[in-house]
Amino acid sequence: MPLEAHIEVLKPGLATSIQDRGRQGHYHLGIPPSGALDQYALAAANLLVGNPEDAAVLECTLLGPTLRFHRAALIAVTGAAMVPRIDGVTQACNVALAVPAGATLAFDFVQAGARACLAVAGGIDVPVVLGSRSTYTLGAIGGLQGRRLAAGDTLQLGEPGPGAREGRSLPQALAVDCPKSQTLRVVPGLYDHRLEPESATSFYEDGWVVTSEADRIGYRFKQGRALRFREREQPFGSGADPSNIVDACYPIGSIQVPAGVEPIILHRDAVSGGGYAMIGTVISADMDKVGQMQPNQTARFQRVTLQEALDARQAYRERLQRLREALRS
Repeated sequence: MPLEAHIEVLKPGLATSIQDRGRQGHYHLGIPPSGALDQYALAAANLLVGNPEDAAVLECTLLGPTLRFHRAALIAVTGAAMVPRIDGVTQACNVALAVPAGATLAFDFVQAGARACLAVAGGIDVPVVLGSRSTYTLGAIGGLQGRRLAAGDTLQLGEPGPGAREGRSLPQALAVDCPKSQTLRVVPGLYDHRLEPESATSFYEDGWVVTSEADRIGYRFKQGRALRFREREQPFGSGADPSNIVDACYPIGSIQVPAGVEPIILHRDAVSGGGYAMIGTVISADMDKVGQMQPNQTARFQRVTLQEALDARQAYRERLQRLREALRS
């Protein structure tokens, strides 16, 4: 192990990766934003340990890692209820915790939600790639060699800021809520007119269940009624599937339904375009909720107007501002 390493990865967990707020301005080149799937949890974890909101953290999915700290550190765990243990002693989430040099940090099984953000004062120190430290595994860029953590990896930390203070806690009203059932608000998409009227209605009436195919690229849902697309002569350049279109851009949160069977919500590592019709887009204020859903949990989609989506975005920003004020006071 290199002498300068501050954290040693003993067990990597299920899908632990380094993430920050993400990289912007490259989606038109096919490079998605990446970044933490729960952006609010990212900000909360960093503020708890006195970091800038966009410092790099470890995003821990369903099963957390086991880490040995070779330098005393201040940590915080937010997002999913993934209870930390320092040298076997159970600790609290949403609190700034001191980890002594030589101690081991592990996690209990997740109790609610899917992704926890583990922030360390000073941030995870890896190279900045295209303006971000976030890991994009499909492109093998960012993070630690462009991949998830593996046993034997070592991580360096930046220097803690003056705001690092043990015991700072997140007010319960501002903690991340991870219910087993979600309502996801959707602005109808550019291609919802391709649906038969009964399918345009049933999509919002039915309950949907998250499949095992739920990751940073996209969340697939099942058990709702199959959607029927209006019959037409497919235009030149599109495929034979009734949901195919001539290639178009995909916004993050857009919903496509290959063959009309299982809707997929594209998330922060998704490709930037393709040949499936987008019947709607989950609003930005609800994308954190998607990232906290586990397989077999349920969701309903709620149609909203663009103005309602903008109002929800403003409410999200106001909650984030209350978080800043609470943790900087």
